[in-house]
Amino acid sequence: MASEKQRPRLAILAGVVAIVFGVATLYSGGSVVLVDGPARVAAGDYIPFVVWFNFLAGFFYIIAGVGLLLWRKCAIQLSALIALSTILVFAFLGIYIAQGNLYEMRTVAAMVLRSTIWIVIALYSWKAWKAVRID
Repeated sequence: MASEKQRPRLAILAGVVAIVFGVATLYSGGSVVLVDGPARVAAGDYIPFVVWFNFLAGFFYIIAGVGLLLWRKCAIQLSALIALSTILVFAFLGIYIAQGNLYEMRTVAAMVLRSTIWIVIALYSWKAWKAVRID
């Protein structure tokens, strides 16, 4: 088990960012896919597979965030999985757009943001883990 001393301070920030991002993702995604109301109308030409992926990923964001706060190796692995799966869904979004389907530019911007956040969290966490752990 990692001690508080071994956990880098930025791991706390990464964990908090992941949790806050997860809660925000669950709220915003859930408002679109689970409630037929103003949020869905405001979403415009949203892409269901992207919104569903992001909504479901929100649960994993929170799990990864808690794991980062506790400084667990499984959280680092989960962060990498989140980053890779987000990039994969982003690629599918690109194919969807290239086929001439309707989309919102804010969906593209959101996927850039999500991909960037999780790539940074995964890379930072992995490097930090390697710096303080020998396993």
